[in-house]
Amino acid sequence: MEITMWVAILAISIAVLVLSSDYFVASAERIGFSLGLSHFVVGVVIVGFGTSLPELVSSLVSVFKNHSEIVIGNVLGSNITNIFLVLGIAGVAGKEFKVRYNLMKIDLPFLTGSSLLIAFMAYDRVFSMVEAMICLVSLFFYLYGTVGTRETDQNDEEGRPSGPSQFKDWLLLIVSSGLVFVGAKYTVDSVVRISEILAIGTDVIALSAVALGTSLPEVMVSVSAARKGHSDMIVGNIIGSNIFNTFGVMGLCGLSGKLVITENICKFSLPISVAAAFMYFVITKDQKINRSEGSILLIFYVFFIGSLFNWL
Repeated sequence: MEITMWVAILAISIAVLVLSSDYFVASAERIGFSLGLSHFVVGVVIVGFGTSLPELVSSLVSVFKNHSEIVIGNVLGSNITNIFLVLGIAGVAGKEFKVRYNLMKIDLPFLTGSSLLIAFMAYDRVFSMVEAMICLVSLFFYLYGTVGTRETDQNDEEGRPSGPSQFKDWLLLIVSSGLVFVGAKYTVDSVVRISEILAIGTDVIALSAVALGTSLPEVMVSVSAARKGHSDMIVGNIIGSNIFNTFGVMGLCGLSGKLVITENICKFSLPISVAAAFMYFVITKDQKINRSEGSILLIFYVFFIGSLFNWL
């Protein structure tokens, strides 16, 4: 009976975390436009950060509660889920779609590089403050490279909300940010309690249930975008989210406290995350994704979850 209660708390807290993050991003986006920021900067900085907000806040809370082993499980699990599940579903849901943006210039090298870098840093099961700083500096270079190489958009004013931000936007920003922390707190508490009851590692729950829950918005957005033919949105969302997770979440959490990295993470999850990044590279380098490739990614996600719980 107790396990049922804590599973329900986990589901509710993840829902609160994700929904409040969505409202936070929406209000921050409107405020950003009212301050004169461009569509691209708002998309990269605000929306890109927002997609990783659930992972970031729940990871920071886990550090402050002395359960920092959740951090890397949350990051790797979310990254693996984004590639295998989100892109897989998008590939199956839509017909073959093409990506117009040149991914080889910045995005794909940074994605694969971030995966290799975090694997190298975490392999000795020690994540130092110097390594955390390297992650944050790498994130800065990614943002600078992405924004700095953006061609001027002649139609940037189209679709921009007119007038100053309203009081309700600021109120929603404050309230939603508070709910993000509440959702994160109970997410971490329930993960710890469930792991104790079932006698399994908290990193396993973070790699599976928490990662899946925090990736559900990306699933819904990607399926909708695939049906509408907005392929750039799908690919960009996954790349941006994974790079923010790896560099931003690991960097900020590494500066906030000592991160525990379990042996299971090093032996299983790190190699899977690197393999997922290279599969993403191979599939998207020709700037086309079809249903057979999406199906392969979904098969790998089933294999990942099955192996995680020793079902295979």
